[in-house]
Amino acid sequence: SSGINAEWPLRPGEEIKLICQIPSIEKMDASLSTLNNCKKLSLSTNAIEKITNLNGLKSLKILSLGRNNVKSFSGLEPVGDTLEELWISYNLIEKMKGIGVLKKLKVLFMSNNQVKDWSEVQKLAELPCLVDLNMVSNPIEEKHSLDQTWRAEIEKKLVKLKKLDGIPIVRQDEEDEG
Repeated sequence: SSGINAEWPLRPGEEIKLICQIPSIEKMDASLSTLNNCKKLSLSTNAIEKITNLNGLKSLKILSLGRNNVKSFSGLEPVGDTLEELWISYNLIEKMKGIGVLKKLKVLFMSNNQVKDWSEVQKLAELPCLVDLNMVSNPIEEKHSLDQTWRAEIEKKLVKLKKLDGIPIVRQDEEDEG
């Protein structure tokens, strides 16, 4: 299986992009741990199944893992105190376990995953800074958008949220203050 190839120029920089590699990257391997100054890491459109080896990424603010085969949020602990944006759309995530470590997370883009239950969505309330959430085309969003309860339920569960699925949230109390 292919990890991050030693021949690739992983020069320490603020933004590292290894997008749509041929052959696809299947593993986030130990070479990532050298990227101490990396603020944005893009590994989208590969074949990654697990989030691993983030230990050395002490400055990471944005992690882009869209269009992979990621099944869970485990492995994010090392970036729990720095990560502000997680772009993880088009993956296989059904459970939110492990998301709660991201204490600085402001933006979570996770459209086109497999989240089915409100109990999983509720775990996003553990994220004190979350203001922008995209969950379009998860089974739970599709089901509750049909019966038009999706936005209202999310607004109740995630009271700090400012934007849902690309559309700003306007709350009643904010209107009254205006």
